[in-house]
Amino acid sequence: MTFSIVAWDQQTREWGIGVASKFLAAGAVVPWAKAGIGAVATQAQANVSYGPRGLELLQTRNAAETVELLTEADDEPQHRQVAVVDGSGGTASYTGRECYEWAGSVSGPGFSCQGNILAGPAVVEAMATAFEHTTGELFDRLLSALHAGDDAGGDRRGKQSAAMLVVREDGGYLGGSDVAVDLRVDDHSEPVGELSRLLDVHRLLFPNPATQEFVPIDDATAVEISRALARVGFNTGATTYGTVLQRALSDWMGVENLEMRWSEGPQIDAKVLALLLGGQ
Repeated sequence: MTFSIVAWDQQTREWGIGVASKFLAAGAVVPWAKAGIGAVATQAQANVSYGPRGLELLQTRNAAETVELLTEADDEPQHRQVAVVDGSGGTASYTGRECYEWAGSVSGPGFSCQGNILAGPAVVEAMATAFEHTTGELFDRLLSALHAGDDAGGDRRGKQSAAMLVVREDGGYLGGSDVAVDLRVDDHSEPVGELSRLLDVHRLLFPNPATQEFVPIDDATAVEISRALARVGFNTGATTYGTVLQRALSDWMGVENLEMRWSEGPQIDAKVLALLLGGQ
């Protein structure tokens, strides 16, 4: 009772799932992923065991083999829908014959779009087109697919929840996990739109290091930073970038949850500088 997309990004070595549904907290049921291994979306009358079992199988099997083994071991596969992307970007999907209409999938290189109780096949077709024609990070492309699915009619019962899960080796908070994105909108009148807003916040607070830009802190920039910090309660009196100003900047960034954008050197993340000076 859901539409979703599973996909990978060969360049960044990311695997992810985007999902939306007229179902409370679809993100608690549908998406499963493990960096270097792959991703699984389990839906319809979802067999939640497909998630962990699928990731286990993907350690030694490809996507098609994994889907086959999952459904063969199920007593009621006719009610299930599942899609898998493996560690090499191979994809496979399955839609049981008893899934509520419209139900089906469309796949392409490195991705699969699927859904059930949809307005029609145009939903997954629009998702596939959007994913293939959107540039940016993997979560940008997954989000574009969800918006396209919504615009094409989505879940014909209505809207309630949406979620996104993206994994990348060491992609989590301060490199402490592989979970690069894990966001859920559990109950909302426009869940995909709300997910989009949350992803904008996520983009600021949890950047992919490969996308960051840094600005050198010369004497003039140091003065600007010092004045801006003073306006937000971090008055140092420092006019050069040394220990005192560096500590004040670090403290302010910690208060604003911007520590993922911190740099030890005499440089500052361009988005952080714009945010700080924007308070003038």
